[in-house]
Amino acid sequence: MQQIPMTVRGAAQLREELEFLKNVRRPEIIKAIAEAREHGDLKENAEYHAAREQQGFCEGRIQEIEGKLANSQIIDVTKMPNNGKVIFGATVVLVNVNTDEEVTYQIVGDDEADIKQGLISVNSPIARGLIGKEVDDSVTIATPGGTVEFDIIEVEYK
Repeated sequence: MQQIPMTVRGAAQLREELEFLKNVRRPEIIKAIAEAREHGDLKENAEYHAAREQQGFCEGRIQEIEGKLANSQIIDVTKMPNNGKVIFGATVVLVNVNTDEEVTYQIVGDDEADIKQGLISVNSPIARGLIGKEVDDSVTIATPGGTVEFDIIEVEYK
């Protein structure tokens, strides 16, 4: 199976979600199923069927997280020497050549990506265009709005 890259923070967030699902959500659902069973005929019992559906979603998510963690490759860029190259986990400061607008992105795993927080997936077009490049390189990236040229002005491993 292919390894899934993730940052230390991303792995910690998945572990927290897993703990919550196993220790809080799962017991809540089991209790809801037990209460719904007490209402009698299960064929006509909407609460029972809703609780069973929630149980299926919860158990599915638990299996998904356990699978991702089991196949994860946790990368801690803070422990790597910064050679100015853009790698997974790096924080990159870019300047849009046309608008002089400055943007900062950290390249993270798929589960951690949140563009509003400046976290972009390693599989996104921007990240794929940046990986392997260095400070002072120019990068041309195809975006939904057209091709954009960026200058890399800073690469941090934080």
